[in-house]
Amino acid sequence: MKSVGNRYTSLLFHVLLLGFGAVWVYPFIWMVFSSLKTNLEFGNAGLKLLPDKVQWENYSRAWNQVHFSQYFLNSVIVTVSTVVIVVVLCSLMGYAIGRVAFPGRKLLLGVITATMFIPKGYTILPIFYIIKGLGLLNSRYGVILAEASGAHVVFILLFASYFSSLPKDMEESVQIDGGGFIRTFVQVMLPLSKPIIATTAIMQFIWTWNSYFVPLVFTLSKPELRTLAVGMTSFVAENSVDWTGMTAAATISIIPIMLVFIMFQRFFIEGISGSIKG
Repeated sequence: MKSVGNRYTSLLFHVLLLGFGAVWVYPFIWMVFSSLKTNLEFGNAGLKLLPDKVQWENYSRAWNQVHFSQYFLNSVIVTVSTVVIVVVLCSLMGYAIGRVAFPGRKLLLGVITATMFIPKGYTILPIFYIIKGLGLLNSRYGVILAEASGAHVVFILLFASYFSSLPKDMEESVQIDGGGFIRTFVQVMLPLSKPIIATTAIMQFIWTWNSYFVPLVFTLSKPELRTLAVGMTSFVAENSVDWTGMTAAATISIIPIMLVFIMFQRFFIEGISGSIKG
């Protein structure tokens, strides 16, 4: 009887989880189906999912007429470049903090951690003037540098925790052969940190891909350099909003995030669990 009770409890638990999961993904499913309706049907459908007639032209209108293809390209370039820069800088910083005993390491770690509590709005002005001083305002390079700026404390701590948990024998063998700091890092430590690299890449990809404020500020004079998040405003006219075009564009914009997470989810889970154990 006890096993039967446990079985029913487990079944009820899974049913509740499925119910919560359905509620959680319903807005996304509603958005996808809404992108296949007319604007009139969208306004009158309420929570109804299935369209009366599938409107595939919403996707072609979003992709071509509103220059979403250009915004998509801008997002890919900015996001991929930002991810590469952040991974390289955070892995180097994490390696230095996690493996090298230097004076003031704890103080440096405390200062870096304290930057987590500084709102993004307080740092945008100095970043803006730095980018302007470099002559990179209203350019992709400026957006990339602005997105990659900041301490990225979470990623640095992930790398530091992971590197500190690795045995020292691995790097000592390279040092015996005459390898220095960079060679040890590139040949030994970095290949071992694939889970943390994947975790950092996924999280930074999502943040940069969905970023709105920074791309808006640094491309005000050049709308053709907008990213997808900023380009969504193109569907808002003075007296009307193209809701179905916007939902089609939103569906397009979320596909790369889903693909990246599906491809690297195993490394993502390993990275989180490995950093916690470390």
